[in-house]
Amino acid sequence: LHKRMGEAVARVAKKVNDTVENKTDSLDLANCKLMTFPVGIYKAMRSVSEGIRRISLANNELKSITSRFVTTFSQLTELNLAGNYLHRLPEEITSLLHLRAIDLSRNRFRRFPEPLATVPALETIDLEENEIAELPTDKLASMALLRSLNLRANPVGPEVRLLVRPLVPFELLLSPEEPLPKA
Repeated sequence: LHKRMGEAVARVAKKVNDTVENKTDSLDLANCKLMTFPVGIYKAMRSVSEGIRRISLANNELKSITSRFVTTFSQLTELNLAGNYLHRLPEEITSLLHLRAIDLSRNRFRRFPEPLATVPALETIDLEENEIAELPTDKLASMALLRSLNLRANPVGPEVRLLVRPLVPFELLLSPEEPLPKA
C-alpha cells in the first residue's frame, strides 16, 4: 500500500513539475487517487498558477474543492472534476471570471450547484450522472453565455422538462423520458 501511495505521490509531483518547468497552461491530475488537492502543489506552482487555464482532477476521490484552490487558480477557463465524490462547490467559484467550461459529471450533486449561476463566462456545464432532481430555472435563465447544460442520467422531474424550453436559450441535454409503466 505504501509503495502504491508513494508511486501516486511521485506521479502527481512529476505532473506538477512538468507543468511548472514547461510553463504549460494546463495541469492534469486525473486518475491520481487524490482525496484532497495536495496543499504542497500551491507552493510548487506559485510561480505559474496565474498562467494555468485548464485543470483536470477527473476520476479521483475528491469530496470537496477548497476556496483556496479556486482563488489560487483564478485564471481557469476549463475545470474537469468528473468522477469524484463532490456534492457542492465553494462560493468562491463565482470569482472564476474566465471559466467557460466545467465538468461535474459522475459526482454526488443532489441539487444544481447554485454558485455556478453567477460565473459570468460559463458556456458549458456537464452534470451528467448526478442526483439532481430540480433546477433553479430563474437563475439559469439569467446566465447570458450558457450554451449547454448536460443533465443526462439525473432524476430531473417532469416540471423541469416543461419549464425549461421557453425560458432558456441554451441546449439542455436530458435523458429520454422513461415510458410510464402500464397500469
